[in-house]
Amino acid sequence: MTTENHAPPPVRQLRLVVETEDFDAAQTFYRDVLGLVEREVVPSEGDARTTILDAGRATLELSNPAQVKYIDQVEADGQPSARIRVAFEVDDAASAARDLVEAGGTLIAKPRETPWRSLNARLKGPAGLQITLFQELDQLADERADEDA
Repeated sequence: MTTENHAPPPVRQLRLVVETEDFDAAQTFYRDVLGLVEREVVPSEGDARTTILDAGRATLELSNPAQVKYIDQVEADGQPSARIRVAFEVDDAASAARDLVEAGGTLIAKPRETPWRSLNARLKGPAGLQITLFQELDQLADERADEDA
């Protein structure tokens, strides 16, 4: 299905909802260290808490098992990924990975260049989320070329 008719897409937002036992640690990790912007705090009764963090543009990446195995080999020396893995595009994957490890994340695979020209690092973050940080290398080169022009 394409959007050639320019009609608005039927889905307006992708929201990933994650239950976390340590709300404060997860909020610090994703909001304060990774830098997701707090868009809304949902009022609730008692000790119930929800914060909606903006992660920029959302996409849904579907991969078959053969592709997931290939990605795991390239990105994490064959260590299998979780069935659901959250990928964040960042400006500096190595620096972001260091910051997130210092904030309590567990490094699964250090940053490395992939065949599709991105620098990827894999971590385990709060709430049991497996995370890929990726930095688009060709985009960075294009931006630098534009600055030099």
